[in-house]
Amino acid sequence: MSRGDMAKPLLGHRSMEGDPSIAPTAGRTIGVLGSGDFARSLAIRLVCSGFKVVVGSRNPKRKAGLFPSAAEVTFQAEAVKKTDVIFVAVFREHYSTLCDLADVLAGKILVDVSNNTEINHHKESNAEYLASLFPACTVVKGFNVVSAWTLQSGARDGNKQVLICSNNQEAKRTVAEIAQVMGFTPVDMGCMSSACEIENIPLRLLPAWKIPIFLALGLFLCFFTYNLVRQVIHPYIREQKNKFYKIPIEVVNTTLPCVAYVMLSLVYLPGVLAACSQLYYGTKYRRFPDWLDQWLQHRKQIGLLSFFCAALHAMYSLCLPMRRSHRYQLIETAVKQAVEKKMNIWVEEEVWRMEIYISVGIIALGLLSLLAITSLPSIANSLNWREFSFIQSTLGFIALVISTLHTLTYGWSRAFDENQYKFYLPPTYTLTLLVPCTVILAKVIFSLPCIQKRLLRIRRGWEKGRYVKFVLPSATGEYSSGETSSNV
Repeated sequence: MSRGDMAKPLLGHRSMEGDPSIAPTAGRTIGVLGSGDFARSLAIRLVCSGFKVVVGSRNPKRKAGLFPSAAEVTFQAEAVKKTDVIFVAVFREHYSTLCDLADVLAGKILVDVSNNTEINHHKESNAEYLASLFPACTVVKGFNVVSAWTLQSGARDGNKQVLICSNNQEAKRTVAEIAQVMGFTPVDMGCMSSACEIENIPLRLLPAWKIPIFLALGLFLCFFTYNLVRQVIHPYIREQKNKFYKIPIEVVNTTLPCVAYVMLSLVYLPGVLAACSQLYYGTKYRRFPDWLDQWLQHRKQIGLLSFFCAALHAMYSLCLPMRRSHRYQLIETAVKQAVEKKMNIWVEEEVWRMEIYISVGIIALGLLSLLAITSLPSIANSLNWREFSFIQSTLGFIALVISTLHTLTYGWSRAFDENQYKFYLPPTYTLTLLVPCTVILAKVIFSLPCIQKRLLRIRRGWEKGRYVKFVLPSATGEYSSGETSSNV
């Protein structure tokens, strides 16, 4: 997510929930201009919250049946006269149709709930444009990040925040009162200049997921092509065997665990790189490169995609015996054994390998499931920082180690079998071990007392090359202070 995204401003702006100066305003009359889906949902929610609602429409008789019976549907001019707070639920291109009501709207609060079809489609925001058309009115931007479904179902599901901005503090306070009575959390986003940023929020499609998704797709295409060459192209060229039937299930199922395993290691690799940077420069105050900073911010999404690929791998694996090709292969193998009069085909080593391989894989998937569940905001909010860190960091690293055991058990002694090198290409699992083993080795090195102690001191503010004060216990148990160079 870029630094300009709304996640950052939200943290710095004040939530108006629980503000004692905001008094309940249920029972007052609220106007709604418009008769579309959002206007109807807004009217329903306002009525359910105890407000009196007057809907202004150009065709009130035809639209009256679409609104709750408790809401009054009348002409726009009549609706405007009956209230001082009016929700403008019409598209930007229809704002000009309200110009005939300019005299009646003078001095009233207009709440602009509109959105654009494209990010930064216009030079000015819709709210600013509405304010320019009606200079005698006070315009407040709000409720545009709330969907019609959320309005109808209430604030039980989804995001409860309602972002509000305006140049008039009293108008913002009035709209915040209404939002709070409706069950939402009003968030003051400042003056009207924030309206453009607020209007861009609903138009962003998973901004924090783009890089992780492209990363996962890139890894999938690379491993899929590699497995396709080894499992399908090689037997077709060297042995003239048609094994293209393996593409939909077997090749995909071989690719998914590779992606999941590498993606899981990429969750913890940036932490290793950050620790190396801090050890090298001897300070925690030196800023990380932008690419590493972005990588650290996307670890949650990368981890969830890793779990998704692992879950798909488990489902594909369960479906392997259901294939018709698998049944034909079993029958063919049984016939060959009967012809060769083989009575005992039990291979102890293969039995143990598969038992351990499957068992370790189930444990790894279980740990990944735990990591995915605790990343949900509703679960994470119920944990303190130490609990969350233990699950995401300690258990996550354990999941990486167990996944490595799962991969090694799958390979067993195949890495030393020359028949496994198709076109002189090593087995796929050997390639996937490179990054995870690097992360595990780095973690083991960082756990050494000499390095762990130095890294801990750096993260507590110690810097190389500076003089710092220290306090040491004496033999009598008393403490004496002094100075030393921090690079000693």
